[in-house]
Amino acid sequence: MQDRLAADAGRIEAHLDRVFGAYPVGPVTEGMRYATRGGKRIRGFLVMESARLHGISGEAAIWPACAIEALHAYSLVHDDLPAMDDDDIRRGQPTVHVRWDEATAILVGDALQSLAFEMTSDPQSGLSDAARAELVHTLARAAGGQGMVLGQARDIAAENATTPLTLDEITVLQSGKTGALIEWAATAGARMAGADSAPLRAYATALGQAFQIQDDLIDVTGSAAAVGKAVGKDAAAGKATFVSLLGLEGAKTRAATLVDTACDALSCYQDNAANLRDLARFVISRQT
Repeated sequence: MQDRLAADAGRIEAHLDRVFGAYPVGPVTEGMRYATRGGKRIRGFLVMESARLHGISGEAAIWPACAIEALHAYSLVHDDLPAMDDDDIRRGQPTVHVRWDEATAILVGDALQSLAFEMTSDPQSGLSDAARAELVHTLARAAGGQGMVLGQARDIAAENATTPLTLDEITVLQSGKTGALIEWAATAGARMAGADSAPLRAYATALGQAFQIQDDLIDVTGSAAAVGKAVGKDAAAGKATFVSLLGLEGAKTRAATLVDTACDALSCYQDNAANLRDLARFVISRQT
């Protein structure tokens, strides 16, 4: 799985470089390149792996795989802004608004969001019109006011709430903020093939929550140097998290149980889903 993840990350990087090669030289283009550089490419890998599971070629899958990485990068650029999480470091480098300025960062995020839908709908992928339309429609829903943006809004509201969120409320919040894009990525292969996406949706629901729990654990136990961004911000702000409510050991146990649930959801694919099962285990073992 690690070799496949690294190979797909390289393919995604190369494809994005080709796409950016057609853009005019300027701070927005440079900011787009900068914002999409690095990272683990887990969302893109989910697209590529779910496509393989359904017999979709890598040449076709690379377009939506790069799209989800562009959209994820946009969300990070905007999330780092002073009006949002106000972070100066991302992936061990200055955030876009620090490297350039706030106006450029806003425009970079806007451009990356638009690029995501451009790549998802691009006929060069060779996907059918129906498949591309389905991918665009579901990506818009996952990214917007019913998905990621709704989760972000709930997160901001929680910072100003008089009482901390309950465990159920955090689960709902994170299912939008983190889980919506992970679910879209994991089900993309089935959508490309016109197949049943229910098993991959169940897998992704558990995976997304496990991913967020591990993020909460890293925020408590990790160092900024190792993680590549600020840590301990949730505790400093008094925000409720999976760790604050469950404790370190309780959060680890819940994450492990979720990984088992994710792996069980893939039983219909038998050994063909081995890489996706390994990814679920990797998600809760990572330290960045």
